[in-house]
Amino acid sequence: MSPMSSPAESLPAKRRVVFVVGSGRSGTSTMSGTLQTLGMHVPQPEVSADETNPKGFGEPQWVVDFHDELLKRCNVQVSDSRPQAWFEAGKLSNLEPLRGRLRDWLETQFVEGGPELVVKDPRLAWFMGLWRSAAMRCDATPAYVTMLRPVTEVVGSKQKYYASKFGEVDRTAAWVNMMLHTERATRGSARAFVRYHDLLTDWTVPVFDIGQKFDLDAVKSASANDIRSVHAFIDPNLRRVQLTWDDVDVPPRLREIAEESWQGLNTLAEPDGDTADVHATLDQLRAAYADLYDEAEAIARSTALAAHRDGLAQQPMPLQVIRRGVDRLPHGVRAMVPASARRGLRRALGRER
Repeated sequence: MSPMSSPAESLPAKRRVVFVVGSGRSGTSTMSGTLQTLGMHVPQPEVSADETNPKGFGEPQWVVDFHDELLKRCNVQVSDSRPQAWFEAGKLSNLEPLRGRLRDWLETQFVEGGPELVVKDPRLAWFMGLWRSAAMRCDATPAYVTMLRPVTEVVGSKQKYYASKFGEVDRTAAWVNMMLHTERATRGSARAFVRYHDLLTDWTVPVFDIGQKFDLDAVKSASANDIRSVHAFIDPNLRRVQLTWDDVDVPPRLREIAEESWQGLNTLAEPDGDTADVHATLDQLRAAYADLYDEAEAIARSTALAAHRDGLAQQPMPLQVIRRGVDRLPHGVRAMVPASARRGLRRALGRER
């Protein structure tokens, strides 16, 4: 220590990394861009803005490419409705070469970009174990912001701006799967839930709350110019799709689980709303969704076998199965399939819960 330096000046800056997670089209790009505008570093280069996101995505290209590579390795899609997909993706988190590779990249970002990073990509939720390990190895404190938007608006936005190979049933099921498991995976960590509507209405309230909660210097010390820049960045007109259940055609039981999931997740955004009672409700909904998915697979087994005979097995089977099975069968018929039969089918397919 030099004679002129104080003990505080000699300490290394504390490292923070905020992961913006949740379903795509939920305001994740707006949150990432806001934190970036206030001074947090988004690793470069970024994914280029386009007509689906004219303000930019706020996500590093390297991260997107890394996740695409991993998703191919474990045969999981960005929006995958299979409960089993979490098990398949999670296995990669135990591979030391991947852990070391991600740690090296993240360390470089701290060295080059500063002590406070924001990393956003809808694919990230599948690999939170890998990222948590990398952050800890870099002596950084991880925190999670989950963006919340009504499922009908998310589905409608994806239908409008993304490829049409998936339908409303597929996208609704994938939303339930993604959001319930993301919530479960972030428990016990520093986390915040932010409604997209609240971010667009008055961003200062949720963002400055995050700054205090996560101890983010960039947010807490934001200048007047930084704040004006965020006001210019956030455009309430970005909420271009506002659908309700009257506009989205999904089976009644899936709709019921999706709506109850939204209500439970929405509660987490309330002050002191992140409670054990809400966790228990979301756990029950996650189990109910897994049962519903198993029923759909069991009933549509003949469809899967026919697809295999037609040489279509290379396509992700469950997405087609849900549409053809669940969409046409009332819940009363699905409930007639005995639980023992569903368990036997899972064993025959070599699947786990």
